[in-house]
Amino acid sequence: MFDTMTMTKVLGALCGTLLLFLLGGWVAESIYHAGGHGDHEQAYVIPVEGADSGDVVVDAGPAFEEVFAMADIDSGEGQWRACSACHKLAVGENGTGPYLYGVVGRDVASVDAFDYSGALIAVNDVWTPEELNLFLENPKGYAPGTAMGYNGMRKIEDRADLIAYLDSLDD
Repeated sequence: MFDTMTMTKVLGALCGTLLLFLLGGWVAESIYHAGGHGDHEQAYVIPVEGADSGDVVVDAGPAFEEVFAMADIDSGEGQWRACSACHKLAVGENGTGPYLYGVVGRDVASVDAFDYSGALIAVNDVWTPEELNLFLENPKGYAPGTAMGYNGMRKIEDRADLIAYLDSLDD
């Protein structure tokens, strides 16, 4: 019925068809995106009475001081779980990162038994709540070259809760 040559031809035809569809999709995609669609101004703009000039005002949200004043320490303890993978709370007990007992108000890079990357020393002197907020939002953006591999906390409320929890530990 089917010999080896027939099976080879059928398999070759299927692979060729698949290759033709993939190549066609690639060509269509390159034609569609190569035209520079959307890179130019509108050809005709309809003026609308009462419309603003197009300036977008971004609401920065509440100030950190306001959010920090209303921070929830119990919620901050829940936020600590993510930090506990690399940091410890006991004095002198470092993990991948330095211990964080008493970090609020402490000098940057002041843990003697920990080897800091140097990027933090160049950026800041003391870990105030405001500085911790900026660091926790985006560690790599705050101190480029830092060895901390954390992507950051996006919500300002979560950062304020965590900082309030850390601040409450050492009275």
